[in-house]
Amino acid sequence: MTDDQSFNANLIDGIQRFQNARGRAFWQAIFGLLRGKSAELLSFEDIRARLRLSEESYRGLQDIPLDKIRGSVGRYRDFNSSFLPRSNDMQERWSRVYAVASGMMGLPPIEVYQVGDVYFVRDGNHRVSVAKEMGAQTIQAHVTELTTPVPFYAGMSDKEIDEASAYATFLEDTGLSRTRMHHQSLRLSDASRYPDMMGLIHIHREIMTKLKSQPVSIDQAAADWYDNVYRPAATLMRKYKMMEE
Repeated sequence: MTDDQSFNANLIDGIQRFQNARGRAFWQAIFGLLRGKSAELLSFEDIRARLRLSEESYRGLQDIPLDKIRGSVGRYRDFNSSFLPRSNDMQERWSRVYAVASGMMGLPPIEVYQVGDVYFVRDGNHRVSVAKEMGAQTIQAHVTELTTPVPFYAGMSDKEIDEASAYATFLEDTGLSRTRMHHQSLRLSDASRYPDMMGLIHIHREIMTKLKSQPVSIDQAAADWYDNVYRPAATLMRKYKMMEE
């Protein structure tokens, strides 16, 4: 069999595999609707904005687990959360990627952003979809990591992401993500209470301003509040096991 014949055979197989994958995407959407569970991929831009992400660094070429790829930069509406294709318009490209992946050469590495232990596809969404369809566990990727001030992991619910967003906003607005990078966790069990904690910091700022007789920035006030109010109180609560009560 020539290379062209082999490619064409793989292409025909790819078309069939695509139709099967698209059918599964439909049923996953139906079951997700009935169970109230989202089948959507995460939007990288949405998560970057909500978690206040800015600093990034290239981590090199790595083998990354496919089950930790949970989002995309620009194609999050084209695939579902399992990276199954949603539109029949994708058949030709998806099938060609499958045909190449089934050949001797294989596919080039993809490009991803990493946030916590979650990956977002920057380039190579079809390659991820095909690799998962072929039963692969990992895929080669050029990884660029964005530092997150809050825990972020695969499988978080919408509610948990909202809570992480509220916490990240608090850390950014107070400057604690910069001035106290290795802070003890300030995460609240009730995300609606962060404005209350911000209010305590503003009161602390007013007191500092009066004592120093000069303006005090919110970053300075938050750092002083953390060092001299929050951390000592949290230490005492742990010492006397108050959280168990």
